[in-house]
Amino acid sequence: MTTSSKFPESVDAAVRLLLAVMPDVEQARIAGMAKDDLVLLHFGLGMWIRNKLGLWQGNHVLLASCGGLGPDDTSAVVIEAIWQHLRDLEPKLH
Repeated sequence: MTTSSKFPESVDAAVRLLLAVMPDVEQARIAGMAKDDLVLLHFGLGMWIRNKLGLWQGNHVLLASCGGLGPDDTSAVVIEAIWQHLRDLEPKLH
């Protein structure tokens, strides 16, 4: 058993986990944010991701799946993936 096996090992797995535990109101708030404003989530959601998804505890697989970035940048990748997933779910007006 690897150190990271108790943590999500891909961005997609991290997104699925986070969406499963994130309240709908928070999901709506993130979906409504401009991409440039996602940096505002660094100390809240980003810290939760870094701490709870094992980025400081040896989740090397998730870090590697984000291109070998450090914990801060990896949490930003996950946040952007959550945002993109939520935006893709929004109905499109034609």
